[in-house]
Amino acid sequence: MDFQAARRAMVDGQLRTSEVNHPGLIAAMLDIPREVFLPGDQTALAYLDRDLMIADATATEPARYLMKPAVLARLIQAADPAQHERALVLGAGSGYAAAVMSRLAAAVVALESNDSLARQARSVLPSLGCENVTVVEGPLAGGVPGSGPYDVILIDGGVETLPEELCGQLSSHGRLVAAVGHGPVGKATLFQCVNGKLSGRVLFGANAPVLPGFDVAPIFVF
Repeated sequence: MDFQAARRAMVDGQLRTSEVNHPGLIAAMLDIPREVFLPGDQTALAYLDRDLMIADATATEPARYLMKPAVLARLIQAADPAQHERALVLGAGSGYAAAVMSRLAAAVVALESNDSLARQARSVLPSLGCENVTVVEGPLAGGVPGSGPYDVILIDGGVETLPEELCGQLSSHGRLVAAVGHGPVGKATLFQCVNGKLSGRVLFGANAPVLPGFDVAPIFVF
């Protein structure tokens, strides 16, 4: 398979048609091989307009996915990371979103709760020259306060709820982007910290598989 041609088709057919026009972001997604972040039997699917499974569900966590390319690109474009800024990727998985962010920000912390995915990210990212990415293992919803504050927080997956403590990990001008919703209905939202609380503005319709720790516990009625 000609992966370079597939990357070009992804950018032209999915990103540009979704109003993704940030030059640095386009260049990053043309350069970074999405296929190396997938299991071997899924590499041929790397550039399709769909969420792609990268880890099976376990007894304690749901299955994990790479987000659709256009949804990821539009979230990053909305966050607008700058070359001097620090970024945090929550739910980094095997590292694809962190690799893209590494081309746009000065330093990236990639938080992942799945030890197998974290090991894969630590293996793949240096081979792509992403030396400014630090992979950290831990629960996703808590963030990584010790390495903050961050100018950009990207949640690399869907969320049903956002913990307010993430507000304290944003810099004074920090932005957090996430696909917020329940089931097939969701909205990409840009958040900032206002008076100690996350305040959001809806950007566009988008949904993604919910990350562990960002789901709403079911309410049982007797």
